[in-house]
Amino acid sequence: MAIFAIMSLAETRWPRRPRRLGRSHRWATNLSIMLLGAGVVRLLAALSVPLVAVAVALWAERTQTGLLHWLAWPEWLAFTVSLILLDLLIWAQHAAFHRVPLFWRLHRVHHADREIDASTALRFHPIEIGLSMLIKSAAVLLLGAPALAVMMFEIGLNAMAIFNHTNVGLPERVDRWLRRLLVTPDMHRIHHSIDPREHHRNFGFNLSIWDRLFGSYVASPRLGHLGMQIGLLQYLSDDPGRLWWSLWLPFARANISPESPPANEHEAGPHER
Repeated sequence: MAIFAIMSLAETRWPRRPRRLGRSHRWATNLSIMLLGAGVVRLLAALSVPLVAVAVALWAERTQTGLLHWLAWPEWLAFTVSLILLDLLIWAQHAAFHRVPLFWRLHRVHHADREIDASTALRFHPIEIGLSMLIKSAAVLLLGAPALAVMMFEIGLNAMAIFNHTNVGLPERVDRWLRRLLVTPDMHRIHHSIDPREHHRNFGFNLSIWDRLFGSYVASPRLGHLGMQIGLLQYLSDDPGRLWWSLWLPFARANISPESPPANEHEAGPHER
């Protein structure tokens, strides 16, 4: 929460985009969704200890389960490989949640937010949080990732998610250098564009290399960061700011097929950084 507080203050002091909607109503909804998601994770932990990623890693260490334990690589190498592969997993999971209609039902709750700021990083449907934890835990078990690597990855993932959702304006030179390796707010904000040619791009949370490697990178939005609209085309009312509407959205009857992205990966951005 310290990162959330710092980023919230930063976006107030150095906003990248003018705020169009009030904070109070949106934040109440987004924080409530986050608390419900945290409750799901705690419930999973209470039902079975191995369902929490760090606990899975500790169990794998005790039983020497997983690929890295069988390979018996040096600790530093297993640690580094685990961080890299877990980040690739999160990228691939995020891309799948955009491509598979059943998963998109859940993930569109996150994208329906009509503003993007630090609180948007907390706005994931509780079912998506639980499903993500299960996927991550299974990957940790199969990989045999060291518990310390899993813990550091979880801390970094949450901190970076808040950072790159923050409505803060970094100096262009700083952004350009940072995004050579890391996902910056300007890079991730494109992912929340109302234009499907843009919100099916830039899936990374930590490392920017995966989007470049797999051809899903877009450097800048077609209408610029001040002209782009945030949210989903189907939900431009005040509904996404309501808690119960947001929780019910995955079950609502609607066209839930994700729109197709453009053939030209760079069509959405006039220049690269």
